[in-house]
Amino acid sequence: MANTTLVSKPAAGTDPAIETRAAVKHYGAVHAVDGVDLTVARGEIFGLIGHNGAGKSTLFKMMLGLIEPSAGQILVNGVSVAGRDFRAARRSIGYLPENVVLYDNLSGLETLRFFAKLKGAPSAQCEPTLARVGLADAARRPVREYSKGMRQRLGFAQALLGAPRVLFLDEPTNGLDPQAIRDFYAILHDLQDNGVTILITSHILAELQERVNRLAIMAAGRIQAIGSVQALRDQMQMPLVLALRLAPHDVADAQAFIQTVSGATSIQTAEGLHVSCPRQSKMVVLGALAGLGTKLLDLDIQEPSLEDVFFGFSD
Repeated sequence: MANTTLVSKPAAGTDPAIETRAAVKHYGAVHAVDGVDLTVARGEIFGLIGHNGAGKSTLFKMMLGLIEPSAGQILVNGVSVAGRDFRAARRSIGYLPENVVLYDNLSGLETLRFFAKLKGAPSAQCEPTLARVGLADAARRPVREYSKGMRQRLGFAQALLGAPRVLFLDEPTNGLDPQAIRDFYAILHDLQDNGVTILITSHILAELQERVNRLAIMAAGRIQAIGSVQALRDQMQMPLVLALRLAPHDVADAQAFIQTVSGATSIQTAEGLHVSCPRQSKMVVLGALAGLGTKLLDLDIQEPSLEDVFFGFSD
């Protein structure tokens, strides 16, 4: 598999692949999903994040037609999940659940052939798909000998059968090592290049940060915010942090320059200073720091992480 890292890029088009319109799911007094409006463009990699119990898994299962909405409408590839045509439409959907259940006595290849029959996919796809996820050498080994990461890759392989146009991936990198995670996202990059729409949930926020076009933050069954990571940073008006490396005897001079910028604050660190400032003041701070000349040994501008953004919206 390729070793390139997936980078965020604009969605392939505005034609929606997934739409939810005032989607609701109640379990008695519990509002698991409470009026969700969401549109995922065709060819987009879209992230769905939230605390446990936020409603992500319920919304996922509603989109897959596994749970019937209490109210509202959900369309996947233009077909209502509640309509009689959705059974046929499912053949264009791939799904990797959070917990993959496999038959230990079957080999990897036998497992994939089993899923291919269920999905109506050609059996000839199985071996190339195993090779694509890095399991060619283990294709004929029984699944009971597979590591957790290998089982996860086999689960991903079954989601890819039938060349799906929409992929639902629930915590897909569970058990994968760093190289396997890199390879996994390289496959998603290739799929996106071919117009596949990907909806992904993960608790590993740093992993999603540079790899989704947009994301939605869920809490208490509702969407709290939608947008690119940068758009959400801007919406929250989260400050930038500039890490300055200075000799100890130059810290006071740097603090004096920083005090001339409205809204900028500094904290002394072992290596120098951490300066916090509003985003719109970044160039003003940099201009002020220019007065330090060669006293400023190094500077690193730190954007708020996706984790910072998440807690900003969900707390």
